Amino acid sequence: MEGNKGYIIRVSGPLVVARGIPRARMFDVVRVGELGLIGEIIELRREDIYIQVYENTSGLGPGEPVETTGFPLSVELGPGLIGAIFDGIQRPLRSVAERVGEYITRGIDVPSLDRDKRWHFKPLVKRGARVESGDIIGEVKETETITHRIMIPPGIRGTVEEIKEGDFTINEVIAEVRDGEKNYSVTMLQRWPVRLSRPIKEKLPPREVLVTGQRVIDTFFPVAKGGTACIPGPFGSGKTVVQHQLAKWADADIVVYVGCGERGNEMTDVLLEFPHLTDPRTNRPLMERTVLIANTSNMPVSAREASVYTGITIAEYFRDMGYNVALMADSTSRWAEALREMSARLEEMPGEEGYPAYLGTRLAEFYERAGRVITLGTDNRESSLTIVGAVSPPGGDLSEPVVQNTLRVVRCFWGLDASLAYERHFPAINWLTSYSLYVESVEDYIKSITGRDYISLRNESLSILSREAELREITRLVGVEAISIKERFLLEIARSIREDFLLQNAFNDLDTYTSLDKQLHILSVILEFYHMGLSALDSGVSLEDILNLPVREAISRMKYIPEQEKMRFIEIEDRIKEEFSKLTGARV
Repeated sequence: MEGNKGYIIRVSGPLVVARGIPRARMFDVVRVGELGLIGEIIELRREDIYIQVYENTSGLGPGEPVETTGFPLSVELGPGLIGAIFDGIQRPLRSVAERVGEYITRGIDVPSLDRDKRWHFKPLVKRGARVESGDIIGEVKETETITHRIMIPPGIRGTVEEIKEGDFTINEVIAEVRDGEKNYSVTMLQRWPVRLSRPIKEKLPPREVLVTGQRVIDTFFPVAKGGTACIPGPFGSGKTVVQHQLAKWADADIVVYVGCGERGNEMTDVLLEFPHLTDPRTNRPLMERTVLIANTSNMPVSAREASVYTGITIAEYFRDMGYNVALMADSTSRWAEALREMSARLEEMPGEEGYPAYLGTRLAEFYERAGRVITLGTDNRESSLTIVGAVSPPGGDLSEPVVQNTLRVVRCFWGLDASLAYERHFPAINWLTSYSLYVESVEDYIKSITGRDYISLRNESLSILSREAELREITRLVGVEAISIKERFLLEIARSIREDFLLQNAFNDLDTYTSLDKQLHILSVILEFYHMGLSALDSGVSLEDILNLPVREAISRMKYIPEQEKMRFIEIEDRIKEEFSKLTGARV
């Protein structure tokens, strides 16, 4: 056999064992069988080479050829990513459909990015300029929303010998860089190994909140730009819907949505819905700042792992340009199932519930690629990559290994509750079990843009909701007569927080998104009513009179106040004071 060719000795589902490739290296891409199926070397044991195949291995048998490419599994990075829909190993689904129809033919080899399309390149540096790795040398208007910044690839530095303006394909040379005796030809296309995180200059602590417009998230359990969050929950609790909302409304420049092993109908909804959504920030199609990775449950299990790494590498590339990027991974449980299957076929010692012992390490390596960073380059661009991962524990069991290993590394936990989902409470995030470790980090930022004491409002509201849960248990056992008047009033205020603040209507234009300022306006008005009600109860006013105040209807409709009519909140506050003044005055 030639130095880069070998032969199959055993096939076990997505795992193929080969021999006869002396130059085989870990994580190199190989072509397997007569059809040339795409695989990746995941283990070397003496002369045996263990290959994870990312396509259906039906019909493969011993003796068929295996050829290594000599390169690790990599993604193509350049103009053409935005608005594209790829499978787990970055095959463009539109191009595949044009070539072979609706079903992906095994072994098909389609370039990830269009080699024929010409892009107008506008240089931003001149001949003779000194450039470093990561420096932006020009730009391409990829969509009306996003400008694609062409960077010097990592590992290259020197003096610009030549740079051109005009229309080029991604493979054509746009600049020549000389470093001593070395000459580098720079194109608009970069390749990067998916398992290797792209280099940065410095990692910074998260400070700004990633505004999602979802009140339970932004006010109670915020995630910072460059942070990590997970959304675990049972089937039907709304994980995918929450991620759709975040993809549409989150304060991110670029969204990378990875459907990892999801059911075909859910992924179909994404593929059909996203191209028709309008970006609320620009009134342009949302796909003009979105990249979709579509990997469904009927695709080969092993491709789930590739889809996650493909998504994070593309996200890092846009982060390096200076953009704030949000990655939605739905769901990492399916990825863990792929790890479990491959581990079993490799006959490794199983960990808890059959998952590999290195499950926690793999999850940590993935989430640690998030962060607020200073990128490579002389201009010290600051950008961020936020990861939001959905977890689908069987039966909603939050004690299972994937959830627990995820919680060890993420700093924001949005626990979905099936009972809330069945009550049509959206988002169905349980405020008693969820938490965020970013609250103190983003406190100053929220205070600077709203001018309000965010921590006090948040803590008091959560305290009321927590006390409500205790009182509901008591009233369920011994009746409402067993609690005091003030405690009955607290139950009413807690209901107001739940229904008038936490509950959102994703189909109402005024309610689907709420700015931070409006969120804290709503909450402060509810708490103002609570404080004045307690004072009125102390002065002898009856609970029934307080609950019958006309202003309560205005409070219940605050979330439908348009963003530009903030003065109406002040009017409601004035009405609260006026109506309580009449109540207490009449009592005296």
